[in-house]
Amino acid sequence: MRPFHAIRRLAGAALLASLLALPAACAPGRDAAGPAPARYTMVANGETVGHLRGEADGDTLRIDFHVDNNGRGPRHRETLRLSDAGVPLAWEIDGTSLMGGPVEERYRYGDGRARWYSQADSGEAAAAAPPLYVVNDASPWALIVYERLLRAQPGQAVDVVPGGRLRREEVTALPGIGDGLSLVRIVGLDLAPEYLVLDRDGAAFAVLGGTGTAIREGEEDLAAALQAAVNDAETVRNIDLQRRLAATHEAGFAVRGVRLLDARAGTLSAPSTVVVRDGRIAEVLAAEAPLDASLAVYEGDGGTLLPGLHDMHAHTSIETGWWYLAAGVTTIRDMGNDNRRLADLIRRIEAGELAGPRIVRNGFLEGRSPYSARNGVVADSLDEALQAVRDYARDGFWQIKIYNSMNPEWIRPIAAEAHRLGLGVTGHVPAFTTPDAMIEAGYDEIAHFNQLALGWVLEEGEDTRTPLRLTAMARLADLDLRASPRVARSLALMRERGTALDTTAVILERLMLSRAGGTSPGGEHFLEHMPVSYRRFRYRTYVPDLVPETDRAYHAAVEKMIEAMALLHEQGIRLLPGTDDGTGFTVHREIELYARALGNAAALRAGTVGAAEYLGRADEYGTLAPGQAADFFLVPGDPLQDINAIRQVRLVARAGRVYQPAAIYEALGVRPFVAAAERVR
Repeated sequence: MRPFHAIRRLAGAALLASLLALPAACAPGRDAAGPAPARYTMVANGETVGHLRGEADGDTLRIDFHVDNNGRGPRHRETLRLSDAGVPLAWEIDGTSLMGGPVEERYRYGDGRARWYSQADSGEAAAAAPPLYVVNDASPWALIVYERLLRAQPGQAVDVVPGGRLRREEVTALPGIGDGLSLVRIVGLDLAPEYLVLDRDGAAFAVLGGTGTAIREGEEDLAAALQAAVNDAETVRNIDLQRRLAATHEAGFAVRGVRLLDARAGTLSAPSTVVVRDGRIAEVLAAEAPLDASLAVYEGDGGTLLPGLHDMHAHTSIETGWWYLAAGVTTIRDMGNDNRRLADLIRRIEAGELAGPRIVRNGFLEGRSPYSARNGVVADSLDEALQAVRDYARDGFWQIKIYNSMNPEWIRPIAAEAHRLGLGVTGHVPAFTTPDAMIEAGYDEIAHFNQLALGWVLEEGEDTRTPLRLTAMARLADLDLRASPRVARSLALMRERGTALDTTAVILERLMLSRAGGTSPGGEHFLEHMPVSYRRFRYRTYVPDLVPETDRAYHAAVEKMIEAMALLHEQGIRLLPGTDDGTGFTVHREIELYARALGNAAALRAGTVGAAEYLGRADEYGTLAPGQAADFFLVPGDPLQDINAIRQVRLVARAGRVYQPAAIYEALGVRPFVAAAERVR
């Protein structure tokens, strides 16, 4: 591990000033009161959702971080003690995490050893000089610390504890935004780079990340322009990756020596060769059939070729395209996004500039309340909501997605207008109503298993705009599904109306069963391959007030969810595999949960041609037949016998472009899972 010998030593007050987003020239001396407090506003989708504040006291920084977005968000207080070189010697974090789970994290360096514990893990490492510790429950302030230290390192990169390597990259000046601002990014922490905006003195002006944009108080009007600059930088980066990692074969290509999954029948073919031309499956030949000399040929080695998987509940971004494709996911349904950004992303993906699955768009529609989510359109009146429906129809969206704060009395006219314009209606069950009432008002589908199941266990007046929509799932533990009148009524209504359920079982399992220091089910297959912050963030508890009794209840509730999925399937109600996430790893786990409930063949059907049928696109993709789009992936095993075989993806085709997942993972800083399919000519 490289220690921080090379870091340029700063005067103490100037160093603290740099970490407090103040120009170093303005820093007071040590004998003065110290740098003024640094204050940032947390902004998400144009609205204030919290704050980030720091105050120096000698060599110590005290940080207050608070986010409240859609009724949830982290709330931390941190104490950070720095060496003269700005390296953390101690870091304490206390508070609550995204869904209200407790946070207590401690780091110390002394006597040549770095020691830490957090929700994720505990450990220690020998180090002759203070190393850089990567925080588990980080506020955006951690990125300010990392960036400042990386800036002074040779190559602007360093190894970190508890593992991994970070790199700083200077991206671009921002002459059209603010005064003397520039954009930098840090690579190696998570699934996508982290971005900071620096002022002309090198102090942090803004930090842009998953919890929103932290921007200096008084400069909130620049948040949208800074986010646009980050989007542009990510576009450039991902266009370059697409040029490097996507193989196109003008004369076509073949995958030789594979068995084809017939997802409708639940069977595998005899050994075959699939020939692709112009982005479509042109022929399916016997394995030994001679091939046109102009074709590129990939060796299948007797593996299984499957139609591309679907994620029927996604919130996509430019980065998620790689994580989906590498896992064999070739179609997603986006359930709510920045609509303008999403339209541009789809255009670039379909033009071949960017990598990504096919994207079906749903229009997000929320009502106004203190708990409002900030995606899509937030309507203050029924007229505004109806106009949003018309706008979504005009712009080619597939469904309307209703969210928690929508007025239940508006659902019937919203659904009627959507149906008149050819749009479906799905969504959460708004607060203070029931799934049955929403189905009767016009829902074609319920989003999330818990949104359906809460109608079986909640009492009148309970507010699902809060984390109760997760924590009340524990009440399922004692529910007899087959004897409950509420369950019977919901299922009868869904059968009568043809209502589908978008399950997102995987995200509910993760939220209920993730435990501090352990791996939630399914994580054992991939987490040790992942970047340090993503990996550690997953080794944590999400639910609050966890005691042995509630722990048992959550485990029982997950089993009851699997039982309910089997019951819904048995009753002929369509289930749609979705994740509410942005990686193919969670799609794999969702399919595995379906396999537990329905069996392997039915799970694979639901995730491939079944989803394509529901979207009305089965004539385009979803099976491996001549004329279908060449959206498929290759695995070495037989997923009908072992569903885990879908995780070992060796080759992916998306509309005829060929990707090698091993190469994608290496480019993203992930240790590959299986060797790439060999190109033999």
